[in-house]
Amino acid sequence: MIYLQLFYTFFLIGLFGFGGGYAMLSMIQGEVVTRHAWMSMGEFTDIVAISQMTPGPIGINSATYVGYTAVVNAGGSHLMGVAGSAVATFAVVLPSFVLMLLISKFLLQYKHHPAVEHVFSGLRPAVVGLLAAACLLLLTPDNFSTPSASPWQFGCSVAIFAGSVVACHVYKINPIRVLLFCALAGILLL
Repeated sequence: MIYLQLFYTFFLIGLFGFGGGYAMLSMIQGEVVTRHAWMSMGEFTDIVAISQMTPGPIGINSATYVGYTAVVNAGGSHLMGVAGSAVATFAVVLPSFVLMLLISKFLLQYKHHPAVEHVFSGLRPAVVGLLAAACLLLLTPDNFSTPSASPWQFGCSVAIFAGSVVACHVYKINPIRVLLFCALAGILLL
């Protein structure tokens, strides 16, 4: 039963997840944590962090980890979890694969048609909104703590976050280096 739910959920996410993996994160979180309760917000946050550190698109990596974790949390074995990973990954990739086959055939012929240009004009703001929603979903007490619960952890988390934004956008430091520095700061400070 959970395999069908995983397939259906991630097929829809793959079908409507315009804007790439980061835009899919808010949709994945809404389905996995809120709607189906396959995992907690803390587990989802860990999955997002792991998905960012592993090679490959974050949306596909997240689907792989969510599929495994959802099945194991539902009482399945580790082998069943691997099957859950395969189902979720296949489901999230399938719509893109089919759409790319169809689009590649027709888009080159009609890319300058006014209707096609209007569709893409409407999708751009939606993609920006989905990316912003993904960022806001990660601003939780699980990631930053709260000033009342742990002032030190909250202060360090905010400082690491602000430092990484400044390092990437102002000083143009390679994001991989920033990620490593943030991991080292987290180990030393927290």
